[in-house]
Amino acid sequence: MYSVCLLSRFMESPTRQHQLAAKRVLRYLKGTTKSGIWYKRKEGEDRLLGYTDSDYAGDVDDRRSTSGYVFFLAGGAISWASKKQPVVTLSTTEAEFIAAAYCVAHCVWLKRILESLGWISSAEGCTTILCDNSSAIKLSKNPVLHGRSKHIDVRYHFIRDLAKAKVVELEHCTTHEQVADIMTKPLKLVSFQLLRSKLGVYDLAEFMEEEVN
Repeated sequence: MYSVCLLSRFMESPTRQHQLAAKRVLRYLKGTTKSGIWYKRKEGEDRLLGYTDSDYAGDVDDRRSTSGYVFFLAGGAISWASKKQPVVTLSTTEAEFIAAAYCVAHCVWLKRILESLGWISSAEGCTTILCDNSSAIKLSKNPVLHGRSKHIDVRYHFIRDLAKAKVVELEHCTTHEQVADIMTKPLKLVSFQLLRSKLGVYDLAEFMEEEVN
């Protein structure tokens, strides 16, 4: 997802370097045709769970950050995104807070869809969203970091109202447990494979054999 997001920024005038990168993505897809996400409705996994993350000034051309989020239901990822932020952020707190705002907005939309399908009820309670930035979490609960937040556009602060109304709740997770990391930056092979497995991606042939046994 991150690779596609990065390549899409150069669609207007791609170079040979971008074409080679696109071919690498196609080779990856060809090599993972037998992989898929396995959903199982288990107790404790039928609640919506989100992860949000951001790199900081990752784009070397305009120094904008990349937001990423992923939502889980029934043991697998159901919705995810990787997108460059429309503004230049001045701190990691701002970058993470803006990423969380996009994630929360998508969370509200997802909850409405799941309610209309009868999967969850409107009285289910708040949805947990995991973030690895403590300052962004504190900012969502109380604007105490005035020096770091006074320049953030007001359209991103609606997350406070939703947190106060118990629609969503931001909780802290360690960087190693941050699944959305795979949506925001290039990773080493071991880290990529680990996070991909946490998304619920399996080799379906091997997984079916394990289920039968």
